[in-house]
Amino acid sequence: MDAASPFLEQANRYIAEMKADIARERVILEHALDAGHPLEVAESMLHALEGALRVFEKHRQLVLDRLKRRPSE
Repeated sequence: MDAASPFLEQANRYIAEMKADIARERVILEHALDAGHPLEVAESMLHALEGALRVFEKHRQLVLDRLKRRPSE
């Protein structure tokens, strides 16, 4: 088994968790909007989660690139 594989599994897990968190935050945002509550905090959290998702996706790509290079090294 390649040493990078556990990192890929972990990145995939984090990405799935982030996507679930983003979906939950969107529901919170919708409820806040429907109830007439200020959206600043919920929007800020959503943007933070989306930023974290992008970071994890970049990390996963780095791991994938490393796995692709391995056989030729």
